[in-house]
Amino acid sequence: MKMKVITHRIGNKINGEGMLLSQRELQLNEQTTEELKDLFLSSFKSDETYQFYSDSYLSNNDVYRSVSAIFENPETFLFESESIAKTLFDAAENPRIAGGELFVVLFESEKPENNQIGIFKTEKRESILKFSYANDVLEIEKDQGVSLNKIDKAALIYNTGKETGYVISAVDNNKNGDVYYWFEDFLHIKQREDDYFHTNELLMVFKDYITKQLPQEYEVTKVDQVNFLKSSLTYFMEKEQFDFDEFTNEIFSDESVIESFAEFKTDYEHNMQANISEEFEINTAAVKKVKRHFKSVIKLDKNFQIHIHGDKKLLEQGEDEKGKFYQLYFQKEQ
Repeated sequence: MKMKVITHRIGNKINGEGMLLSQRELQLNEQTTEELKDLFLSSFKSDETYQFYSDSYLSNNDVYRSVSAIFENPETFLFESESIAKTLFDAAENPRIAGGELFVVLFESEKPENNQIGIFKTEKRESILKFSYANDVLEIEKDQGVSLNKIDKAALIYNTGKETGYVISAVDNNKNGDVYYWFEDFLHIKQREDDYFHTNELLMVFKDYITKQLPQEYEVTKVDQVNFLKSSLTYFMEKEQFDFDEFTNEIFSDESVIESFAEFKTDYEHNMQANISEEFEINTAAVKKVKRHFKSVIKLDKNFQIHIHGDKKLLEQGEDEKGKFYQLYFQKEQ
């Protein structure tokens, strides 16, 4: 895959900084090309994807319009990269946003439908030591540069799904300036409602229901809550397809609880203006991500924590004159 790169210097207009627009593509040797390609493409660690959107017509999204033009005619690459730079410059409405270099990259494949467009911004600088040797003396000079380990802000647009805003991978590794600047003010993107989205959202809604809403409506113990969370993860790890009716009947079995959870999900969708499908293909990457937030732990004051990994029947709860207690049954110590 060939790579065309142009870079522009983007300052913060609120702080009186300007921008410098390059008039030609970077001329890179083979080694630098590979190093930059690794830097750019290694930015994306998540399967979460996004799409351009607009409050009116999609064509009113400035970056979407520029990206579409490049995909349709790569000869517009230089001109549209300048348009993207101006859009980024105008998006800075917070004095804490750091200036930096904007890289606009066209990854060209043999098939145009496989082309990709990358938009990357560097902000952080690292101190480095430069060594030079002349007249039998080793000189040391301190300088600053951009790390080749991690880009600060990145977006990779795939040439698919144009009608719905393309498929986009995006990341912001430096939100110190403004959490809305890259995703909303500049790119104007939102998460795509794909299988990753539905898997992630359903599990997080279920977790919120079990830990917050369920105890308010029913008498449930901490052990019951842990068991519900474990059972839901088991379902998602063993099944390939999610079915809402099958899931709720398998986890709850109680019709009133099922109705309560369905109402909780509906309220969440209304408040978040999202639609979580009741049938979808389970995304294993999303399950793996959410699993880290499902804790099978009961915290007892500041003295003890009980980690539940197996059968809840081996754990009994009671109360006597000394206070509340848990009674554990086991085969052997390890």
